[in-house]
Amino acid sequence: MGWTRAFHYVKHRVNRLPDQPHRIARGVFAGVLVSFTPFFGLHFASAALIAWLMRGNILAALLATFFGNPITFPIIAVGSTTLGHLILGNRIDPDHPDSLAETFAAAGHDLSHNFYAIFTDEVAHWDGLRGFFAEVWLPYLVGGLIPGIISGIVCYYISLPLITAYQNRRRMKLKARLEKLRAKLPQRHKDKPASDDSDLG
Repeated sequence: MGWTRAFHYVKHRVNRLPDQPHRIARGVFAGVLVSFTPFFGLHFASAALIAWLMRGNILAALLATFFGNPITFPIIAVGSTTLGHLILGNRIDPDHPDSLAETFAAAGHDLSHNFYAIFTDEVAHWDGLRGFFAEVWLPYLVGGLIPGIISGIVCYYISLPLITAYQNRRRMKLKARLEKLRAKLPQRHKDKPASDDSDLG
């Protein structure tokens, strides 16, 4: 229920952005694309940069990064990493299902050890981080680009007509309100001279 409410909130905010539909749709493309990359912690900055380069709406790009969420991230991560290994020609050893967890653990150990080494005489270790880059981060990046671009294009072409239709409806409603106000103004002007003439008589 919470994620449904969040989805409708993001959709509502994107629709109400005061910008041209094609610029908003470009921002949506940028945000969705970035959701397929391993730049965790930098998704907002990356989406804003891509939207700026594409002359898209930056706020729409930031909102569209919510395409990546706790529900979709596991699917994106597994799919992107697997595809990346295939593209890079890496062999995934089925006899070691815990290798991914071991890679994360080794990288985490190197990070904590190297931070400790800054303040001591310990020698920094990089083997775990190199393994993480080669076995996880790089395949994730390479494998995420293709589905990210495809998903971004799909979301662009879905959002563009929806945003255009929404803005047209808002414009028509605003026009109808203005016409009602204009219709009331002549009636007031007609009543005013009549009262003035009676006073003069």
